[in-house]
Amino acid sequence: MNKAVLQSIIDDLKAGKTPQLSQDDFPCFSAEALAGNNHVAPDYLDVIAKSLTEADIPTFERAIRAVDEGDLAWLGFKVIYDAAEAQRNTDNEVTKKYGDQGSADGEPLVFFCNDAKEIVSSRTPSPRDTFQMKDVTRGPSMHNEQFEGLTWASVPLFDQVHVWLLGASDAASEVAALADHVGFAVTVVDYDPAYVSEARFPTAKRIVLEGGNFDALEQLDAAPEDYVCVLTRGHMFDPEGCVWATRHHVHYVGMMGCAGKNDRVRELVLASGATEEDWERVKRPIGLKFGAKTPAELAIAIVAELVDVRYRQRYSAEARERHEKSLGR
Repeated sequence: MNKAVLQSIIDDLKAGKTPQLSQDDFPCFSAEALAGNNHVAPDYLDVIAKSLTEADIPTFERAIRAVDEGDLAWLGFKVIYDAAEAQRNTDNEVTKKYGDQGSADGEPLVFFCNDAKEIVSSRTPSPRDTFQMKDVTRGPSMHNEQFEGLTWASVPLFDQVHVWLLGASDAASEVAALADHVGFAVTVVDYDPAYVSEARFPTAKRIVLEGGNFDALEQLDAAPEDYVCVLTRGHMFDPEGCVWATRHHVHYVGMMGCAGKNDRVRELVLASGATEEDWERVKRPIGLKFGAKTPAELAIAIVAELVDVRYRQRYSAEARERHEKSLGR
């Protein structure tokens, strides 16, 4: 989330003006995000904007602080499509009971919520609202669509994890689509524009290397928090990919391939100046193990591993233990 956007909203509210909210800044209201949702249209963002007052300034100020601190936090939106029904709905027979009150009111609301379940909003939510507002830290998730008359949306205040796909193989194409779907920012790199095409990678950033090989990869820079998946076509440039990833000390690097091929790649990686410690940082073979063979199946295995790495990176062992216990695992 861009802090300047949040500050401009605060400035407008202090001046008594209605802020201009853009789908680019709040993509949960984009046509793509709302596809198939008959209760909410992209122009509801205008309804949200018109509902904001000076009382909402602390919500946006708390959001700015979260961005500065790198907090796992979200800016959430209560979306009303039937005000009377939103306030009338009651608990079902399955979930925890929150009393007979539905939403505290039938008006839209912008709120802040972080993973520690701290909530900041201009109006006091009902117990039911609070339950659903906390759920934005999961997506929003299943409970946001549970009751009639209202729904919920959110945008994260933290950056996406950047995943590099080195090689525009069929497996990489499948990985790109699935990784984008679960919230990663994806860049695919290859030297052949026929493979690095929009048709094969419609949602990823695409980089075509010059020279007909991966030599120009050295001109690109990765950040220490990035993830790298070495998926080159035919494994021809796997050594270059592993060396590049380890030189940039990325958080995660994985490579596809069998043990025999990996032994040869190891020799080439070490010959390029990498250390044995560098090589041991490469997860091989990449992905969780459950018998995946086809490109689509391999993508499920790979992206599942990326999600697990991200989960462990963002949450402490104590927080993960609480989460696992809550799920009965």
